[in-house]
Formats: sequence, C-alpha cells, structure tokens
Amino acid sequence: MQQTSEPRLWRLFGLLLVIGGVASVPMFASDFQLFRFTNILIYMLALLGMNVLVGYNGQISLGHGAFYALGAYATTLLVVHAGMAHWVAVPVAGVVCLVVGALFGLPLLRLQPMHLAIATFAVGAVLPSIAKWKVLERWTGGGQGLGIDVPAVPFGLPLSFEQWLYLLALLLLALSFLLTSNLLRGRVGRAVIAIRDHPIAARTMGVDTVFYKSAIFGISAMLTGIAGGLAALSMRYVAPGMFGMFLSFGLLIGIAVGGLGSLSGAIYGAVVLQFIFVVVGAAARSMHTSNTPLIYGVVLILFLCVCPNGIAGLVNSAWARLRRSAVLRVG
Repeated sequence: MQQTSEPRLWRLFGLLLVIGGVASVPMFASDFQLFRFTNILIYMLALLGMNVLVGYNGQISLGHGAFYALGAYATTLLVVHAGMAHWVAVPVAGVVCLVVGALFGLPLLRLQPMHLAIATFAVGAVLPSIAKWKVLERWTGGGQGLGIDVPAVPFGLPLSFEQWLYLLALLLLALSFLLTSNLLRGRVGRAVIAIRDHPIAARTMGVDTVFYKSAIFGISAMLTGIAGGLAALSMRYVAPGMFGMFLSFGLLIGIAVGGLGSLSGAIYGAVVLQFIFVVVGAAARSMHTSNTPLIYGVVLILFLCVCPNGIAGLVNSAWARLRRSAVLRVG
C-alpha cells in the first residue's frame, strides 16, 4: 500500500508546488506582464472547452468563437447595464453560453460531421455581427463597441485589478480542469469517447448520442464563454471586430498544437502558441516585413510536421520511454 500511495503523494506535492508558484506571479510581474499571463490563462480555458468538444467527443466546430463573443458580450452587458459585480457576471455568462450551446446542439447534432461543421461556421460568422443590429445598438454599442470601466477589487483585497483578474482567471481555470477531469473520467466520459470512436456501437449499447453530444456541446460553450467574459474584462472593451473567424480557427489550431484528446493539451497549446506568436512577431519586425500571418502559418506547419500528435503526445511518449528505461534498469 505504501508503494502505491507514495507516488500519488509526490504528484500531489508537485501539483501544489506548481499551483503555488503560478499563484505567486502577481507578486513579481508588472501590469503588462500580468496582462499577457492573464490572456494565456484565458486562452487555456477556451482551448479546454474546445478540446472537450473536438478531442474527446469528435465534433468539429468551425465557429466556436461565437460562444467566446457571447460570453464577452454577456459579461459586459451584465456589468455595464445591470450593475452586476464582474466576478459574478463571468460565471453567469458561462451559464448563458451553456444553455445556448445545449439548445443549439439539439437540432444540429443529428447532422453529419461535415454538415455540423458548416452550420457552426455559419453561426460563427453571423453571431458576432448581431451586435451591430440597430435594435441592439443602444445596448451593445454597435460597430463602435462598448467599454468597461475598471471595476473595484471585491472584498477590500489589497490588490490591483490586474492582479485580481489574474487570480480570478487562475481560479476559474483550476475549477474548470477539476470539473472536466472528473466528468470525463466517469460514465459520461466513457459514453462521450464511445460516441467519438464507435458511434454505431454506442447507439447499439443504448447510449443516447444526441443527449450526450448536446450536453458536451453545452459544456464546451460554457467554458469558451467564461474565457470570453474574462477576455472582455482583461481588454475592458468589446466590439464585433474582435471576434472574427480567425478566432475560431485559432482555437482549432491551439488544440492541434497542444494535443487532441488531452486536457493538458490546452495548457501546452496556449503557452506554445503565445511563444510562437511573440517569436514570429519579433522575427517579422527584425526582417521589416508585414507578412506576419505568412510566417506564422509556415512555423505552425513545420511544428505540426515535427509533432503530429501535439505537445501532449510528445510529452506522453517521452514519459513512456523514460518509464520503460527505468524498468529495464531495475530489471
């Protein structure tokens, strides 16, 4: 018993050490560095929602940026027009995205994967533009967008808003990882993966594919919407132009780089893409060129050729080799 529990204690100790180190970042980072770190956490949360949908359930969404936009606008409207506290508005916006995503999925998830992808693409292209609608312009600011005043830090905490927002994003990310990990490790996770791998066999075994796919679509939309709400607070501004189709494609690229079907892939994808973006931007400036998207695309293609299973696959294979070599040495 001691042999089996000791590795778990070491893993728990390592996890607590990492969380403590990440939580201490606001004590040392500048406001600009905190802004960048907060956006990485936000992107991790959005990639987690995307990976639950695509990596674990096999549904392809080409318009998931729409739920990111919905979460951002819902948070902004609740804070600006309803006077709701920002730290309450973000989870409420997540619940709104959960309901909209689940209801959106009910009629569309009976479609074939290609038709579903096209339908989500259409929603991603249309939904952000609804904010420009004349009827809603007085609430959303139309094409000019809507700003958010810097909210007060709650509970009288001796923190700047940038420090508080970083810790709030870290807390919501940790809770989201805990929720999805427990969900995918149990009966729901087995049903979701069975639908992805063997949909006909899953229906034969009595799995309600429409219900599970709709539920996963809603959970994915909720996580992405929470990320959008945090992004609105981080930018202090929302506008339709911030949520173009490149955002949805960026989420797909992120989980491909991080690793499909792996919760840790959301972490790897967010960190690596941010690193690549900074390096590519610096390279483009040094070469005095405006072809940053071209360089970015070439770097991503080369990266995916080297790591076809993403960073998570590379880490898992390296860890498996280390364990095999350790067993061989002991033997």
